[in-house]
Amino acid sequence: MTMSVAIPEVARSRVHDCPHPLLFVTVSGAHLYGFDSPDSDWDLRGCHVAPLHDVVSLRPAPETFEIMDKAAVPEVDIVTHDIRKYFQLLLKHNGYVLEQVFSPLVAFETPEFEELRAICRTLICRKHRHHFFHFGVDQWKLVGASSQPTVKGLLYTYRPLLAGIHLMRTGMVESNLRRLNEVFGIAAIGDLIARKVAGHEKMGISPVELESHAGQFDRLCQELDAARDASPLPELAPDTGALNDLLVRVRIKGLDQTP
Repeated sequence: MTMSVAIPEVARSRVHDCPHPLLFVTVSGAHLYGFDSPDSDWDLRGCHVAPLHDVVSLRPAPETFEIMDKAAVPEVDIVTHDIRKYFQLLLKHNGYVLEQVFSPLVAFETPEFEELRAICRTLICRKHRHHFFHFGVDQWKLVGASSQPTVKGLLYTYRPLLAGIHLMRTGMVESNLRRLNEVFGIAAIGDLIARKVAGHEKMGISPVELESHAGQFDRLCQELDAARDASPLPELAPDTGALNDLLVRVRIKGLDQTP
C-alpha cells in the first residue's frame, strides 16, 4: 500500500535527475526502518529503464546511477539500477531490493510498478532467509569490530533478523522495526529506537552494553533458522517468466520516452 510521506523538497527535487525514465523510486534506509533521527540521510532507491541502444551497444552504458547530495541538509542519496539488473537481483533473492519494491514510502511510481509488486509477491520463498540472516550477522560483526559501536549499528543488526523471521512466518515484507517489535516485544529494541530517534546518527554505546545484546542476537539467529525450517513458503519460488515479460514490455515502451 502506498503511503504519503513528507519527503523534503530537497530530496523530491532530485528524483528525476536520473538520465533515464524511472519505473519507481521509494524511500529506504532509516526513514523506512522506523528509526530516523533528525540528521538521518534521505535514501531513495529505484529502477530506471535504459534505452535499447545502451543495452545492445558494444559500449554498454552504466547500469547503476547514484546521485549523492552532501550539500543538502539532511543529505540525499539516490541510487537506481537499470530494469534488467534490478530484476536479476530480485531473481537472486536479494532482500534489499525486495524491501525497496514493497516500501510503503513511494516517491515516484508508474502503473507498471503495481504489476511488479504483484509479481514479487510470487517470488518470496525460503531462500530469502539467506539475505536477512547474513545482513544481520555482517552488521553484528561490524558493530563488534568498531572502536566506537553505535546505537544505529545495533538497530541495523536487529532489523533484518526480525524482518527475516516475519517474512518466513507470514510471507509478508515488513521493514519497519517499530511495527516488527510490536510483534516481538523486545524491550531492548524499543529502548534503542527511542535513543536513536531522540539523538543523532552516531550515538555511541559502551562495550559492556554491546556485550549485553550478544545473547539476544544469538537467539534471534536461531529463531530465524527455525522460522525458515517451519515456513509455509516454498524453498524456491518458480520463475514463471513474468518478470522477463514485464522487462521486455517496459523496455520497448521506454524507447518512445525521452530522459
